[in-house]
Amino acid sequence: MDRTLRGWPSFPEELPEFDTEATPATPRELFLDWLDEAGRHVLAPHAVTLSTVDADGVPDARVVILKDVDGDTWAVATSSESPKGVQLAKNPFAALTFFWPGRGRQVRLRGPVSVAAAEVSAADFTARPPASRVEAFIGRQSQVLDDPADLDRAAAEAARWVEENPGVAPETWTRYLVTPSEVEFWQASHDRRHRRLRYRRVDGSWHKERLWP
Repeated sequence: MDRTLRGWPSFPEELPEFDTEATPATPRELFLDWLDEAGRHVLAPHAVTLSTVDADGVPDARVVILKDVDGDTWAVATSSESPKGVQLAKNPFAALTFFWPGRGRQVRLRGPVSVAAAEVSAADFTARPPASRVEAFIGRQSQVLDDPADLDRAAAEAARWVEENPGVAPETWTRYLVTPSEVEFWQASHDRRHRRLRYRRVDGSWHKERLWP
């Protein structure tokens, strides 16, 4: 099996350039440039790994969808009763990792997490597709499912509720705002001298620094 793993290519033959000297003053500008570029080449460029820790300090991670980048915050959303919502309530810090293998690029950021205003979270929910709203009203995320028929019944009940109350959001639906203290941009290189640029917030301003591969 090790032979098979080592035989798979890690990067595409053609990789984009990354001039770390010609970068904007803030990571938001560079991130949006990279996100737009990724959107022309890869599926689901807005998919992101959200990493949190549980009450015992054990790391947890899952892939979610980026909802917005506004000012200095990156937004994701979920139920406050979900495992990640519970973890963020107890330890309001997170890391986000974007990986675009078709471009040989990663963006990593981490920092404190805050909760958006209730009306912002509600608007986030009502903008979701119907099936996504139904899934959220079903609830019980990550709980043990003993009988698939229970899921069918819960889905039918949630679908009726969503149809009858199209403008109503669950009180538990929450948009979480990650305000990064550092953001790293990683560009693969075939010679393995990968280019890494980190933005670090120092006294309210962004400081840029190249990192060794």
